[in-house]
Amino acid sequence: MKKLIIAASLIISSLGLKAQQDIMLSQYMFNGLFLNPAYAGSHKYVSATLLHRNQWTGWDGAPKTNIIGIDGPLRKQTMGWGLIFANDKIGPTTQNDIMANYSYHLKLGKGKLSLGLRAGASVVSSNLQGVSTVVGGDEAFATNIKSSFLPKFGTGAYYYTKKYYAGVSIPTLIAHDPAKNFNFDLNKSSDSRRHYFITGGYVFDLSDMIKLKPSVLVKYQKAAPIQADINCNVLINNVFWIGASYRTNAAVIGIIEYQINPMFRVGYAYDYTTNAINRYSSGSHEIMIGIDLGHDIMKSKNPRYF
Repeated sequence: MKKLIIAASLIISSLGLKAQQDIMLSQYMFNGLFLNPAYAGSHKYVSATLLHRNQWTGWDGAPKTNIIGIDGPLRKQTMGWGLIFANDKIGPTTQNDIMANYSYHLKLGKGKLSLGLRAGASVVSSNLQGVSTVVGGDEAFATNIKSSFLPKFGTGAYYYTKKYYAGVSIPTLIAHDPAKNFNFDLNKSSDSRRHYFITGGYVFDLSDMIKLKPSVLVKYQKAAPIQADINCNVLINNVFWIGASYRTNAAVIGIIEYQINPMFRVGYAYDYTTNAINRYSSGSHEIMIGIDLGHDIMKSKNPRYF
C-alpha cells in the first residue's frame, strides 16, 4: 500500500511539472511581460516586478515560484526590451529561467500593435537523493539527475490603448534539448509543450473615484482542457485595487493592490482551491512588488491600468 501511495505521488508530481512549464500567476493582469514578450516597452518608463508565489500551501513539494521581470521602451517607444529571471521549484525538481524579450510597436488606430520575440534558456535539475522512500537502496534515487540546459524561443502579439488591451502569445514556441535531435516539432526536440495564452482587459470609468477593470486570460495546451482566468478589479481613488478571479475548475481568487506612490505598488493574491487538492492544501499565496522608474511616471496622473 505504501508503495502504491509513493507511486501515485510521483505520478501527481510529474503531472504538476508539466503544468508548470509555463508559470501560473494570479496577478497576470498587472504583469503582462511574464505571459507575452510583446508587452515589453508598452509604457513610457522602465518597470520592474518582483513576485513570489507559494502554491498549494501545506502540501510537501508543492510549487514555489520567484520571478523578477524588468522592461522598458527604446527609440521613443517604437521598440521595447525586457528581461525575466525565474526560479520554479516543484518537489525535487528545480527550474531556473533567464529570458530576453524584444518588441516592435506600430501605431494602429487608437493604440499600438506590438510584436514580440523571446529567447533564453531553462536549467533543470532534480535532487532525487532527497526523496524519502519506503524501501531503501532504490538505484533510481541513488544519484541526482544532472542539470539539463534547454534553449527556448517564444513569440507574441499585443494591442493596447490607454483603456484596453488584447494579446496572444506562445511563450515556448521552440525548445531544443541537446540530448535530442533538433526539430521544429516540440514533441521531438524536447519535453516542453506549447502553451497558448490569450489575454484581454478594459477599464470603465464609473466615476472620478471608481474605475472597473474586467480582464480574462485563456490558457490552452493540446494535452489539457482549456482553462480561463476570469477577473474583475475595482480601482478606488486611483490608489487601491480590489478584485476577484475565477479559474475554471481550479480556484477562486481574491486580489488586492495598493499604489503607495507613483513609483511603488504592492499586491497580494490568495487562491482558494476548488478541486480535490483543497483536501490537502489551504490555498495559494502570491505577493508582488512593482517599481516604475523614470521621469514620465512621476508626471502620470493615473496609476498603471495594465
